[in-house]
Amino acid sequence: MEKKIEKVEPRTLPGFMELLPNEQILFNKMKETIQKTYEQYGFLPLDTPIIEDAKVLLAKAGGETEKQVYRFSKGDNDLALRFDLTVPLAKYVSQYYNKLSFPFKRYQIGKVYRGEKPQRGRYREFYQCDVDIIGDGKLSILNDAEIPSIIYNTFKNLGFDEFTICINNRKILNGLFSSINLSDSSEEILRIIDKIEKIGSNEVKEQLLELVKDAKKVDIIMKFIKIEGDTESKLEQLDNLCIKDEIFLLGLKELKEVLKYIKLFNVPDNYYTVDLTIARGLDYYTGTVYETFLNKYRNLGSICSGGRYDNLAEFYTDKKLPGVGISIGLSRLFFQLEDNNIINADNETIADVMVVSIDNNYETEIKIATNLRNAGINVQTITEDMKLKNKLKYANKLKIKYLIIVGEDEIKAGKVTLKDMITGEQKLVKFEDIINNIKK
Repeated sequence: MEKKIEKVEPRTLPGFMELLPNEQILFNKMKETIQKTYEQYGFLPLDTPIIEDAKVLLAKAGGETEKQVYRFSKGDNDLALRFDLTVPLAKYVSQYYNKLSFPFKRYQIGKVYRGEKPQRGRYREFYQCDVDIIGDGKLSILNDAEIPSIIYNTFKNLGFDEFTICINNRKILNGLFSSINLSDSSEEILRIIDKIEKIGSNEVKEQLLELVKDAKKVDIIMKFIKIEGDTESKLEQLDNLCIKDEIFLLGLKELKEVLKYIKLFNVPDNYYTVDLTIARGLDYYTGTVYETFLNKYRNLGSICSGGRYDNLAEFYTDKKLPGVGISIGLSRLFFQLEDNNIINADNETIADVMVVSIDNNYETEIKIATNLRNAGINVQTITEDMKLKNKLKYANKLKIKYLIIVGEDEIKAGKVTLKDMITGEQKLVKFEDIINNIKK
């Protein structure tokens, strides 16, 4: 008597992305485009383990970050899933310091894990695409100017035309707070300012008042972050504030240098701006900071962010390792773009050509497909016993560009029927001319 198998309902856990093939094709294409752009700038590939020793991974973590980490035991090992790609980079650079060449330029594209409450477009497992430049003891400010060039070319290569890279410097903000005796509250103030895109300036002002308890100081901060005009005008207004704080002046100097050298990287003026509200809430950013927005979809939030930090690996080594980098949250970005119909996953296949046989002559079908693949063409075959009309329906459903039809009469003549599935045009082509006709 046959044993009845108890069926389990197939389901995916909340907060984990699964895509249909057409969506996965587009996702992979975006990921590959980002990787190729990073490599154009000489960044080296890196792939760190998804599972790390919890003590190593959580050396700096605390508060909400530590609560979101997936942590578990296996035998005597205390393990955790990586929650970003920066901490593994810090571990890696510290561990292999003597084998690396500095400045060390690396990119990493991989999945990270955070056990936060899943929301629409926010995931517990998601891809990040990072680049970082790490110095040994020091790192030239020119690297800060190269980052906007990487952002610009990455999103241009992805097919976006209207976006803005917003640039600021944390030292300018910290210097401002120092000048009005609010240094002790600088981190809290920066975190409030960093939310201005989400909550608006009025709410920012209310939260600052609650924190600072001094309306005059809050007015100075609000006046500062509302400086407007073109880049030159903003820099002039910052000069005219006549703030003598050393940190402020250093930040302003760095910002001016970054803006000067961005021009050498040929980033058009209309693709970047000084935005004094950009603070980056993470406490390890110490200098230049970046946020990137799609002009017509500012409500989506930043699609690429990062900045300069003084010491990447302070919890692993005594060596000072300053760096600058950016991250693209690809899973969230992909969801937002698709959800807002900014991108469309139209491709149902990655094959350019499908070879089908009228009378199931698989020998010739496979031989032709192999020759095309050897020529660098993506080819799919159908070796199922089905009628020709069903094979054509299958090809149409997958939106195959070219169809090669193999029939007994054509084989005898050393030819095949080549059909352009977009135009409907078809013609007889000799075996030896198939490749040239497809690559036209």
